[in-house]
Amino acid sequence: MTPLLTVKDILCRYGQRVVCEGLGFHVDAGALVSLLGPSGCGKTTVLRAIAGFEPVHAGSISLAGRELSRAGYMVPPEQRQVGLVFQDYALFPHLSVAGNIAFGLGGSSSAERERTVRDLLALTRLEEYAKAWPADLSGGQQQRVALARALAPRPRLLLLDEPFSNLDTTLRRDLCLDVRELLKARGTTALIVTHDQSEAFAMADEIGVMAAGRLLQWNSPRQLCLRPASATVARFLGQGQLLPATRHGRWLQTPLGALQVTGLETNGSGDAQPFLFPPHADQTPQAVYLLVRPWNLCLRRGSELLATPTARSFQGAGALTTLQLADGSLVQSDDPGFSELPLGNPVGLGLTERELRFFTA
Repeated sequence: MTPLLTVKDILCRYGQRVVCEGLGFHVDAGALVSLLGPSGCGKTTVLRAIAGFEPVHAGSISLAGRELSRAGYMVPPEQRQVGLVFQDYALFPHLSVAGNIAFGLGGSSSAERERTVRDLLALTRLEEYAKAWPADLSGGQQQRVALARALAPRPRLLLLDEPFSNLDTTLRRDLCLDVRELLKARGTTALIVTHDQSEAFAMADEIGVMAAGRLLQWNSPRQLCLRPASATVARFLGQGQLLPATRHGRWLQTPLGALQVTGLETNGSGDAQPFLFPPHADQTPQAVYLLVRPWNLCLRRGSELLATPTARSFQGAGALTTLQLADGSLVQSDDPGFSELPLGNPVGLGLTERELRFFTA
């Protein structure tokens, strides 16, 4: 199956400052994908290059087999069949909701324009606001108008630049699900750029994690969470703690004690291995990081490994307990057994090896 969007080894720069380099990925038709990374990592520049607002200085960008950009060549934005939803929505204040949605349909007949606007008003649940002005709408309603306007010309690809950053947490969560359902209902292929992990994980079928202009990992939300490809990805996702450890052949010496390592599991990444790995003949000590997630730690009374609960945060029906190890390291556990214990008293700690991972330091 030929991908709809192919970004191949692109280089983008402003003057002599390189913003992204050697970056490539592809998106299948109908997929919802996200570029996720901290501010300044280059993800918005990639989006603007796909939209045709920024040139590429190496590599290429193609849509449905048609080359859109390469060094010295750019198809104009209006000829790319690419829609864009801006961070600030960019609605026309002098046009009604219906007028905003119809703005990009100038080449359509009056009947076709009315039908498209009517269908999109229904799809975005804005029928009663057709004659309203943008200033009279809430942030969530404005976001849906911007989305409907971008969808009206039926673009081959829809780009969304931090689409929910101006909304409060509750509305952002609800709209992520609404927008995903809407895009899936229309079979729209979309690329969402965001620094917010909750947005990316809620909306995307696949996520590309970026840092310093490079794509570190491209995978499903589940695989990103369970099998981050590097310590950098694990640190950015923040779902666990990286504990310094030392590998000695078959063993890891860690703040959780000595752990024997045997067996083999791979995920196609060259720079990260699971916790279990085959013994090496080389006995030279190697500095590594052990990634410990909340589900790896449990209350085990009578265990020789002790930890002191120091803090607790309730998250709905469950709780996350912060534990201090003997060497001062802090880890977290979601075991409900910790939630009733007083803080400050050492307790026995157990370790489960499910999805334990290590990375070279």
